[in-house]
Amino acid sequence: MKQKISKIFNIGLPLLLGVFLIYYAYQQFTAQQIHEIGVQFKNADYKYIYLASFFSVLSLWARAYRWKYALRFMGYDSGTFTNFMALSVGYLMNLTVPRSGEISRALVLQKYKKVPFDKIFGTIISERIIDLFCLLLCVFTALILQYDILKEFLLNYVPVKKLFGLGVFLVLTIIAFTLIFKFSRWKAVVYVKNKIKGLTEGVQSIFRMPYRTGFLFFTLLIWGGYIATFYFGTFALAETSALTFPVVMSAFVAGSFAISFTNGGIGAFPLIISELLLFYGVSTVSGTAFGWILWTTQTAIIVILGVFSLLFLPLISSKSAR
Repeated sequence: MKQKISKIFNIGLPLLLGVFLIYYAYQQFTAQQIHEIGVQFKNADYKYIYLASFFSVLSLWARAYRWKYALRFMGYDSGTFTNFMALSVGYLMNLTVPRSGEISRALVLQKYKKVPFDKIFGTIISERIIDLFCLLLCVFTALILQYDILKEFLLNYVPVKKLFGLGVFLVLTIIAFTLIFKFSRWKAVVYVKNKIKGLTEGVQSIFRMPYRTGFLFFTLLIWGGYIATFYFGTFALAETSALTFPVVMSAFVAGSFAISFTNGGIGAFPLIISELLLFYGVSTVSGTAFGWILWTTQTAIIVILGVFSLLFLPLISSKSAR
């Protein structure tokens, strides 16, 4: 019963947050403005959306190929296509429960490639560490290029003092758990330590493997693809097509955080994009339309690829087993 309630809570709360953000954003629009957003959707130049979608899929493929390096170092062989489908399933699951995709794609490889779950999950954690570093690098770049505007935006929309207090609490909690984990002899803690050995091997694989040059290349390709997706998407609307690259970087960073804290950015992505672009003279109607066009197309890609992968993974596995 408790597990069922927890599952409903984990799925329902993020979805409710997304629905609330959609309601919050659209209650501020008049009927005329909502009509104008629909017109922007209709008149958008979709050849740029198709180009943006190409870079989105390219980033996913590059992530699938990069994953092979860490797995190969540990002695496991998994093809790019299988990795691609595992990632697609993971991204699809993230639309329901945030961050559940990491577990889902690890389970896919465990099932179809017989790779131990703890080692797979270790490689995923390593990837997330690298991705966090790349995101922070993008944040740093955006701050350098657009410091004054971003400072004003953050002071207006982000509770900096509350976030600082939360950060201090988290750091102290991590220190406490680290000390307990290191010095405790409780059976439960010892059991967890043994399980983490395989996890540690997976984490270390990325930093010890001899394919670091290739890993770095595909990391740059992944994040370059993300930025290109956003950049070319801006050309779909007349009002956003004039945005400079520094502005695009700022909006990209804001959108990345929106996606991280909700179910794939539902509700939050268009809202935060429109609020930020308002600082650059883009109307709320155009900013919202741009956010929804980009979010809708990217989400559609995830759903299509995720469903395709769920259908074809068993077929491919059964053929390879013969």
